[in-house]
Amino acid sequence: MVESSSSRYYVSMLTLDTVYQASFALKEIARVTDLIRAPRMFPEEEVYLKTENLQTTGSFKVRGAYYKISRLSDEQKKKGVIACSAGNHAQGVALAASMQGIDAVICIPEGAPISKVEATRAYGATVELVKGVYDDAYNRAMEIMEETGRTMIHPFNDPDVIAGQGTIGLEILQQLPDVDNIIVPVGGGGLIAGVAFTVKMLKPSVKIFGVQSSGAPSMVDSLHDHKLETLPSVSTISDGIAVKSPGDLTYSLCEKYVDDVITVSDDETAVAILDLMEKQKLVSEGAGAVSVAAALFDKVPLKGKTVCLVSGGNIDVTILSRVINRALIKEGRLADITVELIDKPGQLVEVSSIIAASGANVVGVHHDKTGNEKYLNNCTLRVSMETRDFEHINEIKQKLSEAGFQFVGEER
Repeated sequence: MVESSSSRYYVSMLTLDTVYQASFALKEIARVTDLIRAPRMFPEEEVYLKTENLQTTGSFKVRGAYYKISRLSDEQKKKGVIACSAGNHAQGVALAASMQGIDAVICIPEGAPISKVEATRAYGATVELVKGVYDDAYNRAMEIMEETGRTMIHPFNDPDVIAGQGTIGLEILQQLPDVDNIIVPVGGGGLIAGVAFTVKMLKPSVKIFGVQSSGAPSMVDSLHDHKLETLPSVSTISDGIAVKSPGDLTYSLCEKYVDDVITVSDDETAVAILDLMEKQKLVSEGAGAVSVAAALFDKVPLKGKTVCLVSGGNIDVTILSRVINRALIKEGRLADITVELIDKPGQLVEVSSIIAASGANVVGVHHDKTGNEKYLNNCTLRVSMETRDFEHINEIKQKLSEAGFQFVGEER
């Protein structure tokens, strides 16, 4: 890889001393989040969750934002700060700025969850919604910086921000000194760059794995092709890591200190969100759950002691309901079946009786009496039901088939 002179310069600015300084500065605002074992989710492996979803502002982002702002000169603080974010960095910058009496303007993609936008405003920042995704918000923030002289608080491509995120690595090593693997969500790369740098400097044997959404694999593609690349578009439920291109600094650090970066699908992420809620009583957003999804679906080896970094919990409740529904379908716990019936009394009762006797719960019924071209006295019945798993669904279908019912179309 051919590094730019700027990335070489900024890499040299990142030292363990700056990470320790950040840790000291963050005592004023950041929590040392719990590291908890997850035996119900991983009964056969020793997997722990680093609960940054329980951090101040609900995300790790406050670490880097606060440390960066704490290092500004008096003149810079007077002019104020500008930032761009899909939501979590915005809240971190807004809180950090308000605590130090600094004016903050945040550019946020207009598609960001409403809850994140309103939370940012509640912390005292001025919000400007920008059409498009994160990269479009970044371009607008740069325009404002040039026009006003405000200091840009970059969400990931800044050595002070990376040092702030690296404090998580210090905490993990203090909480679990014999950790073997750490799995980290990756968007622009600031979090994994900080954690990987810090952990590798103190304990090089630890494996660091990054996880991106398959709908936004900018770091994966860049590392694979050994050059910075920009995706034409991104599409994922994990809005916090929907980044078209990593930074040159984070890319350089990842290439040097990260062992591998892989992807997970939105369906796999949805399952991880649901499992975290059901089995660990933790609420995670998509970006925070991708690390757990990678472990659940065997995307990385889980030999020894593994830490999944749950980076944030700021998920919009309207999105959460759709994610849960998607996860239930993925796990075979919610299914639709459509059967063809002769339009006569008792057919619906027989179908529902078979389903009930099998231990499933009917949650929706749609009866279509339009028939078909061949048999005008036929009708279709679509049943939505709660089930245990795919084996349970197949058992129900088998019993309905034995009773003479025929299936129509595709089941959910």
